Amino acid sequence: MARTANKAKEEIELPAIDEQGINDAMNTMTTIQSEYNEERDLVNQLLGQAQMADAFGKFSQTVWASKLNFVKENKLYRNLSGKKTPNGLELKGTWEEFCSLLGVSDEKANQDIANLKSFGEEALESMSRMGIGYRELRQYRKLPEDQKTALIEVAKAGDKEALVELAEEFIAKNAKEKEQLKKENSNLQADYKALSKRNADVAKEKEELAIKLAQFEMKTIPLDERLEPFKKQIAETQSRMDKLFEEQRQYVDIMYKLMLEILENDPDYDPEKPYSLPESMQIALLTLNGSAVLTLDQARYVHRELWSKFDSDIMEAQQRQESLVNENIQDLYK
Repeated sequence: MARTANKAKEEIELPAIDEQGINDAMNTMTTIQSEYNEERDLVNQLLGQAQMADAFGKFSQTVWASKLNFVKENKLYRNLSGKKTPNGLELKGTWEEFCSLLGVSDEKANQDIANLKSFGEEALESMSRMGIGYRELRQYRKLPEDQKTALIEVAKAGDKEALVELAEEFIAKNAKEKEQLKKENSNLQADYKALSKRNADVAKEKEELAIKLAQFEMKTIPLDERLEPFKKQIAETQSRMDKLFEEQRQYVDIMYKLMLEILENDPDYDPEKPYSLPESMQIALLTLNGSAVLTLDQARYVHRELWSKFDSDIMEAQQRQESLVNENIQDLYK
């Protein structure tokens, strides 16, 4: 006898996420679990548990976050794609839809997952029992890893007063450091603007010098007339360089005073232990050192070029000057 084809299973609709009784939620979950594979069971189990937790208010935040994390990391919410809600809307299988079915926003669900990953199940469960809210947890997540680890250990001990006190201490310390970095950054920006202006002035001076050098090369002007403004220009350039070098020395003094201020204001500073300056301070020191090295290299280059082209002439001129000085001294004693 020919076999008859099995009738297609009817499409199963997901239960609406509202204030239903326990029996309705349990019956719905039994039906869903009989139709889908293990992954779908977890998704639908979470939906049913969310209903029951909403009814009794006994759903563990840690268990909730752990299951949410598993569903999101393994993208199990995609199993809802193509299914329909009781009001006939077809689901696309997105994380946002899944969170909506649970009765929460995806932002809140993401925060629950972030809290679980940051603090771990034991510490998060303890902080939940203490009544630590989302606002505090968000602040704690932003703390550096070493401070966050310290909070986790205190949270595991279950001492809320110690936890809150330690967290406030960390937050206040970080706020102070942030304000100090902001101030240092503002000073660096001011220095940068001043340096930019100085570079613009130097560029303008170089252009003016190029014009004067071009005039100097004009053969129609007598040599003495061409050399006179050139010697004046050299003296003016040296004067400006002396001023710039003095500014560089002042920058060194400023950086040293800033370092002393940082050490004085740091309660953890121990002169007998290694100490690292703030990153912004280190960057500023690198900038200043680079400027000094570049200036030194440029001066060496100019001096090397000068002597490669005029070494014998310079030595002859120096000898002539020394001879004139000696003659003048001898005239004084005659």
